[in-house]
Amino acid sequence: MKKKPVSLLLAALMALSLTACGTAKTAESPAASLEASPAADKTYTVGICQLVQHPALDAATQGFKDALTEKLGDKVTFDEQNASGDVPTCATIANQFVSSNVDLIMANATPALQAVQTATSTIPVLGTSVTDYGTALGIDDWAGTTGTNISGTSDLAPLDQQAAMLKELFPDAKNVGILYCSAEPNSKYQSSVITRLLNEMGYTCKDYTFSDSNDLQTVATTAAAESDVIYLPTDNTVASNTEIIKNVCVPAGVPIIAGEEGICKGCGVATLSISYYDLGYATGEMAYEILVNGKDPGTMEVRYAPKFTKEYNAEIAQTLGVTIPSDYAAIKAE
Repeated sequence: MKKKPVSLLLAALMALSLTACGTAKTAESPAASLEASPAADKTYTVGICQLVQHPALDAATQGFKDALTEKLGDKVTFDEQNASGDVPTCATIANQFVSSNVDLIMANATPALQAVQTATSTIPVLGTSVTDYGTALGIDDWAGTTGTNISGTSDLAPLDQQAAMLKELFPDAKNVGILYCSAEPNSKYQSSVITRLLNEMGYTCKDYTFSDSNDLQTVATTAAAESDVIYLPTDNTVASNTEIIKNVCVPAGVPIIAGEEGICKGCGVATLSISYYDLGYATGEMAYEILVNGKDPGTMEVRYAPKFTKEYNAEIAQTLGVTIPSDYAAIKAE
């Protein structure tokens, strides 16, 4: 009988002890769970392979970085590489990213995307400043998604609207020369589409292709001599050598319709322009969905620029005596 109170006391103390332990564990569990969460301290390394330094491509890269930095802060770092216009260097950069096992690769321009496609089939890849993904990636039945580790954004402005712009500004022209680099498949794609559209409008079109900047002046001179108007697609080699084209075409009095603002600023009269910064920013938003939310790039539809602006080069338009309608915006000088 004397042992019973002691037993009861011990049982009570044990119960209190267990309750206290349980309470302490419950109080600590949210912090412990947060610390154990892999998303809380996850960091990401993103490789950027840009074909060449150019205002349009630079703007796309900056938009991409800004979008990811705004969402991830210091949890994302960038390994930014520029191939300086050399396609084999794109392959070297892509292989370096694969060896480093980066979390995602952003390929800026078609040759960069093609190099990365060859380098990896597992690391998520996003392209930007790419005109046509079906052509760039060799997908014949292109339907908007790749079904692989690749997606991205396209810089293709509506070619039917560009053709309509040429018709609006130069209704009396007969011969349109299409000047582009033969090494860029997306330029060939643009040429084939706009040729069909312009033919339907009554124009005669002819391709003038050059292999690299070394023969650009010669080919441009021939194109200017045989054309009433020249169309320049969104072509990286053209974009890097607009001064050569300007020095040929302006003295010859031949106006140029350009595929994007940077080319138009350098040598064109008018363009239907997009914002490459906004395009890159949209690519960065896609990257966040892949890195943080686990989206599969193969099922993500390639995105296009949301808006387009009619723009003109006031200096060249005035020099050539081209009258520009009031709904065109003058390209701002730097």
